[in-house]
Amino acid sequence: MSQTTAKRPVNIYMEANPNPHSMKFVANFMLVPEGTSYDFPDAESADKAMLAQQLFKLPYIRRVFFMNNFITVTKEENIDWVEIREEIKNIIIKYLESGNDLIEKPEVQEIYDESDSETVKKIKTILDEYIKPAVEQDGGAITFHSFQDGNVRVLLQGSCSGCPSSTVTLKAGIENLLKRMVPEVEMVEAIDG
Repeated sequence: MSQTTAKRPVNIYMEANPNPHSMKFVANFMLVPEGTSYDFPDAESADKAMLAQQLFKLPYIRRVFFMNNFITVTKEENIDWVEIREEIKNIIIKYLESGNDLIEKPEVQEIYDESDSETVKKIKTILDEYIKPAVEQDGGAITFHSFQDGNVRVLLQGSCSGCPSSTVTLKAGIENLLKRMVPEVEMVEAIDG
């Protein structure tokens, strides 16, 4: 089933975020099912995502991320957004107007696993309810990876990947919150996606 339809008007507005090399392109409708995200750190990873493939044809694109009603694009550091943002916006609008799916055969992403311990369930709930909304607002996503020996490992995607302020956010915000709400947590670290 297509997430977009050619019949609906496509409006895109752009939003800056804490990562100066990423820009959030927000649509006036949902692009992928609520709570799912698709991160493409390079062109090779975008084999099932035609829009991401089109964006990667631009020589200055480093990463593409789809979530909810937005697309976050990360550019090369040596180029200014003023020079490229309209071109990117126009590619996105044209693609969405075509009515084609963003993802060919999307995977269903489950938050909870029946085999999760009570501690892991608490960590996932806190990430989902308190942390994900703020990270999404900045054009990114955070995903639980693992919990072992007091260490929570998370995957940062979209604008959060490579963001200069993500380390501060991770330690000062996320780690402090998880330590306070889940006594078993001693440390939080990000892993590359």
